[in-house]
Amino acid sequence: MTGQDAASASKKRKVRLPLPIQMLIGLGLGLALGLLWPDAAVRLRPIGTAFVAAVQMIVIPVVFASVSLGIYRMGSEIRLLGRVAGICLLYFYLATVISVLIGLGLDAIFHPGLGADLSATGTIPPHLAVSIDWAQFFLDMIPSNILAVMAAQKILPTLVFAILFGMAMASTGAVAEPLVKVLEAVLAAVFKLTKWITGTAPLAIAAIMAWMSATQGFGTILALAKLVGVMYLGLGLMIVVFWVILAAIGENPFTVTRQVIEPVILAFTTRSSEVTLPVHMEKLERMGVPRKIVSVVLPLGYAFNRDGSIMYFALAVTFLAEAYHVPLDGSALLTILITTTIASKGSANVPSGGLVAVAMVLTAIGLPVEALAIVAGVDAFLDMGRTAINVFGNTVAVKLVQKYAGEAGQAAENPARLAPDLR
Repeated sequence: MTGQDAASASKKRKVRLPLPIQMLIGLGLGLALGLLWPDAAVRLRPIGTAFVAAVQMIVIPVVFASVSLGIYRMGSEIRLLGRVAGICLLYFYLATVISVLIGLGLDAIFHPGLGADLSATGTIPPHLAVSIDWAQFFLDMIPSNILAVMAAQKILPTLVFAILFGMAMASTGAVAEPLVKVLEAVLAAVFKLTKWITGTAPLAIAAIMAWMSATQGFGTILALAKLVGVMYLGLGLMIVVFWVILAAIGENPFTVTRQVIEPVILAFTTRSSEVTLPVHMEKLERMGVPRKIVSVVLPLGYAFNRDGSIMYFALAVTFLAEAYHVPLDGSALLTILITTTIASKGSANVPSGGLVAVAMVLTAIGLPVEALAIVAGVDAFLDMGRTAINVFGNTVAVKLVQKYAGEAGQAAENPARLAPDLR
């Protein structure tokens, strides 16, 4: 083979579709397969399950290693740590209020619950809690056995331990440096593993969407089409709000959206924010956000900042209130706003936390918890959109911290070497 032929062959090998395009193609093919050959599509579920499990396998190592290192690097900068925490909390609660208000506003305009069919379209978990034991909530954040907590894939107590562990490493000085190098090696290896796993994402997405379209069907969507339509309109408005925030801090919203489209698509198809965490971290670091900011803010956001889910809580509750002919006067709307804001944060460490949050709000305005079964049939389709918005909302949180964290928000390292390219 001549040198020219070799160069031509090498060029051909390099030309391939970007991963986001491959993922979208997989999504379309999966939907088509589920509709045309449902029997075959159902058998593809293990492929998607294996992919999700493979990514979940590396979430806990990523959270522990990245948060510990992030806190270690901020350990000598207490002001920076306080500033980051303050910006995060302020944004999380502001975004929560905006999300709830959008949900309430859309219900007031479109009234999707009026005339809705009250027949249950799905099921809810048995013995679903309708309140949060706050004492137990805080106790659960302190893991008595960190290995057991990690094995159970519990993000919040792992996050707490990682924060304390990072502070301890920072306070020990030079003796912690070998451990820091070990954690850096762990993180680098996990990112490499993430690259291998995400290479199979288009196939996994096709399998997941094929199974969903074959088993979930579109009958319940048609029955509750107004709710689904209003929900996605609200998610679109949330994107516009995020774009306005990004533009206000000097970021190009369309560029940011394009740069994080891979984790957003992954969240949409898998319906899991945690699954996107390693890919999301890598993308943000390659965008020039310092690792110590990404490592702290993103896991916090995944635990406490769920903008799409919160808007759904408000919309689902008002939909059910109207379906049951419960008047939504000023006091009821204020109750929904306050209860949703509190419940959305308190349910972060509770099994079936999203359903618990909705159940709490339903109980607060006098509706039966069983009403959840009315919308449970379309929850899978609603979950796709709200999970994608959760991921994009956390991108905005990271960018806000980068903007207002002072000099620490400026990347001192070359972004190209912060993490491997997962494309």
